[in-house]
Amino acid sequence: MGSVGLTLPWEHRISPVAHQGVWRVQPAEREPGANPEDAALAAACLAGDLFAYERLYQWQGARMKNLARNLLGTTSDAEDAVQETFLKIQRSIASFRGQSAFVTWTFRILVNTCHDMRRSRFRRKEQSHEEPEDMPKRPEPRAASAHPALRLAVERALTELTQHQRDVFLLYEVEGFRHAEIAAMLEISETASKNTLFQAKKNLRQMLEAPRSCKAGGGV
Repeated sequence: MGSVGLTLPWEHRISPVAHQGVWRVQPAEREPGANPEDAALAAACLAGDLFAYERLYQWQGARMKNLARNLLGTTSDAEDAVQETFLKIQRSIASFRGQSAFVTWTFRILVNTCHDMRRSRFRRKEQSHEEPEDMPKRPEPRAASAHPALRLAVERALTELTQHQRDVFLLYEVEGFRHAEIAAMLEISETASKNTLFQAKKNLRQMLEAPRSCKAGGGV
């Protein structure tokens, strides 16, 4: 298992990718192919086998809750998001065409559900004249940072990324999805996924290096 991902190569060129406004994953599949277990679950769910949804939860439920918790910030919201996602999967299963892996399609619905919940939460905060909450805390990367202070700094820096950069970073560095899978989930190209990850890491590195530079030049 790797580190939080901030030490990966930075020399690759990156083309500009615009991510303005609210991102919404569109219901189209791009990722071809699925492993046998994925394909079998998709067929069973399409056939109306309710036990297949239980198997899907046993297989991917923990991973789904982890991503939802990182996107939403609390375990209770994550559980609500996963529950709502499974309801949406059951209601829209007939629309699955097999052009992507079933798990990829499932996580696409989860990401959209989390975005909907965040927007709804912010609207409620605005209506009640309360300060909106910070972005989700404590994402769990592929391997924990060696130093707690660095981990806290990374968590704070993640809140400063754009929603799209944060999504790609979490899906790749935290959940371990490949760029092909992320591209299918977020309805972007693999190149855009790679570019977005690169930009996210670049922004994180700049944010993490700035405090160290200030400290080094400040003196005690």
